[in-house]
Amino acid sequence: MSLFQWIDFPLLGDERGSLVALESNQTVPFDVRRVYYIFGTQTGVARGFHAHKALKQVAVCVIGKCRMVLDNGRVRESAWLDSPTKGLYITEMLWREMHDFSPDCVLLLLASEHYNEADYIRDYNTFLNGINYELYPSVG
Repeated sequence: MSLFQWIDFPLLGDERGSLVALESNQTVPFDVRRVYYIFGTQTGVARGFHAHKALKQVAVCVIGKCRMVLDNGRVRESAWLDSPTKGLYITEMLWREMHDFSPDCVLLLLASEHYNEADYIRDYNTFLNGINYELYPSVG
C-alpha cells in the first residue's frame, strides 16, 4: 500500500479557461483552517523535513512541479507533484520532504489546523521514536 493518497479534483471551466474548486469536506477531506503556498524556492533547496502529530494536509502543485518524499518510519516513497488537478493527502505522523522544485513552482498547502509549533516533529530520530512508541507501546 502506497503512502501517497491522491485526490483528483474536478476540472471545471469552458472555452475561457480552467478552474478547480477546493472545498472543505468536499474535495478536501477535512475542514480547512489554514492555507499557505511555497514559491520562489531556489535551485537545490529542499524544504519540509518534519512530520505533524495531528495535522493533516493536502498539497497541490498549482504551477510547475516538485518531488515529494513521504516516510512512515518503515517505508519511504517519492512522487512528483505536477498537476493543478491532483492533490496529495498527507495524514498525520508522516515525515515529509520536498525536493527538486522547478523555478516556476507554486506549491499550495491546505491544513486541517491553524499553525501550532507544538504539533511539529522536526527531528527524524524523534519522529522514529514516536512511530515506534505508537506501534509498540510499553507494557506496564
